[in-house]
Amino acid sequence: MCGWRGSLLALCVALWSGGAVAEDILGAEYLRPVSRYHHDILGHTPEWGAMRLRLDHGKEVTITLPDSQIFEDIAPRLADLDGDGAPEVMAVQTDLRLGARFSVWDETGLIAATPFIGQARRWLAPVGVADLDGDGAVEIAYVDRPHLAKLLRVWRFVDGQLVPVADQPFLTNHRIGWDHIPGGIRACAGQPPVIITANGDWTQVMATTLADGRLSSVAVGPYRGDQSLSEALTCR
Repeated sequence: MCGWRGSLLALCVALWSGGAVAEDILGAEYLRPVSRYHHDILGHTPEWGAMRLRLDHGKEVTITLPDSQIFEDIAPRLADLDGDGAPEVMAVQTDLRLGARFSVWDETGLIAATPFIGQARRWLAPVGVADLDGDGAVEIAYVDRPHLAKLLRVWRFVDGQLVPVADQPFLTNHRIGWDHIPGGIRACAGQPPVIITANGDWTQVMATTLADGRLSSVAVGPYRGDQSLSEALTCR
């Protein structure tokens, strides 16, 4: 199962210092709560001004955003996007004028990002990351404006850039004020990955797959609370 949960996700990543010594990222976390945006889309959880990457041997790297931006997110997410065995760090980065975007980081700073949504207090809710169509490249999925547009968007990480792949309307994974994001990506042995969300009016659990550059969605059961989405993520 490929979803993102918890306040701290840990993986190992090979980093090179001066081209000679490898370091490992042991975890990533947001820090420096700020009060410069007041969106509160995730309830009364903090909005963050910085992100810390914890390396081995007690080393740390802190990435600090300018005063015009925040991390508007639950936790940083780590996954290997380029297939080199070393995961990158993913975050929801928000500009106070332009709204949110999905961003990818390493210990040197920003690697890649989607465009900002374009308006203040417009947010996106991450779903997960996987090779959704089995072509060897990794895709990331999120819901663009889960309370308004309700648009599932899939992007592919290619040559250090996020490239748009496909969109699917009338899907969502978050309600205003929730401090969590239910659903995710179900990845079971011998089966293609499946994106699990609710439909736009929260009546059905939806399973969405990517094939030939297109997203296809089917209802797999009624929505009866977050447990419905958790059950749909279970491999059978």
